[in-house]
Amino acid sequence: MNVIWIISDTFRRDHLGAYGNQDILTPSLDALAAKSVRFDRHYMASFPTMPARADFMTGRWTMSFMQWEPLPRDEVILAQLLTSAGIHTAAIVDTPFYMRTGMYYDRGFQTFFDIHGQLHHSLSGTPYRGEAADLRATRHFESDCFAAQTFNKAMQWLDYHYKEDFLLYIDAWDPHEPWDAPDYYTERYWPGYDGEVIPAVYGHWQDVPGYTEEKVKKAHAAYCGEVTMVDTWAGYFLRKVENMGLMENTAIIFTSDHGYYFGEHGGLFGKMVLDRDPKSGKTLGEDWGRSPCYEEVASIPLFIYVPNVSPATHSGLTSAVDLMPTVMDIMGQKVPSTVEGRSLLPIIKEPTLDGREYVVSAEPFANIGDIVRNVDDIGRRSERDSTATVTTDEWSLLYDVAPGLSELYNLSSDPGQEKNVISRHPDMARELHQLLVEFMRETHLPERLMDRRLELYM
Repeated sequence: MNVIWIISDTFRRDHLGAYGNQDILTPSLDALAAKSVRFDRHYMASFPTMPARADFMTGRWTMSFMQWEPLPRDEVILAQLLTSAGIHTAAIVDTPFYMRTGMYYDRGFQTFFDIHGQLHHSLSGTPYRGEAADLRATRHFESDCFAAQTFNKAMQWLDYHYKEDFLLYIDAWDPHEPWDAPDYYTERYWPGYDGEVIPAVYGHWQDVPGYTEEKVKKAHAAYCGEVTMVDTWAGYFLRKVENMGLMENTAIIFTSDHGYYFGEHGGLFGKMVLDRDPKSGKTLGEDWGRSPCYEEVASIPLFIYVPNVSPATHSGLTSAVDLMPTVMDIMGQKVPSTVEGRSLLPIIKEPTLDGREYVVSAEPFANIGDIVRNVDDIGRRSERDSTATVTTDEWSLLYDVAPGLSELYNLSSDPGQEKNVISRHPDMARELHQLLVEFMRETHLPERLMDRRLELYM
């Protein structure tokens, strides 16, 4: 069995028609979901971009022992295992961090295409915050956009290798910012769009001079335009897969690494929070502040098509660390004992099986004052202890070391996480915190990090 694994960065689950959105056009991915097993409670593990890829490659909870860094030499890597088994492993990526500054996330792939250019914005200090250089002036056609280039390269690769046993790993950075799809995509969601590329603030938009609710909505419309552009080019690719007859012997995975905030939870605009001066709104030395992971970021899409398996939905909890062993299992390979994730193939075949008891979603663990590398390879001081989100079937605890900052939500009655009920349900908060303690011990979190998180101060 072949596997095609498609990752679309920063793709919010609630922006897909397959998950109930009726306003954003995603017909191609919705059609794939209709043929697949759709996972309705799938969560990110490590956060953000490259920590998530470390989970994908290892099937481990890497936030407990890694930051944004090269994969340890002694780690067992998916591509290496499959290549050594005689499977052609190919990756086509435009997510720009696989190779930069010695990351070497191409490790083990027999074929690796790195499409350059996504980091055309300023890298002086904080990524993605400054005005992006407008590349649209250099584009002649929509096919010059990065999502188009990535899926086109994948189609070209299939022309030569579709008869082989293969893993084809496709990683498109869109709809990650900057949101600069051709204007006609954004015009569907913002009539009269003038082409303005709006950068996120990585914090609360109210704290930054010049930002308004209208500006955030306009940025969101541009994001929705990129979502539809990704769907369009994924659709071209998936049609080719069908035309080649590969739906008969190829499993297809679609997922993302995390979501994004567009004004939720008091005005968050970005995926993490920079520490800011409360009066001027200016960042304080580019240091990171408190970055809680609510559902908009932590809950991510996943659907998996397997030939001769009936379409279905699974409502149990699953985690991003489960995908590596799932690929191994689908391809008939033994899952190494070091892998902490659980293959989803049994659930794919029998969707009524139970999911996990709980999942943990978190940036790499760090204490206040630590120099962290969790959004790129630049070290920045953490102004707060890192947070972690523990999710069960009904509850979500956003754990914070600082007294009074942890939050508890009942996801059944409050899916938007608008009512923090930790003061009304302290016993439930303690129960979820103990799950976090259990997780930290099982993943061998260093004592200096674990000791600060053994108590819940409400």
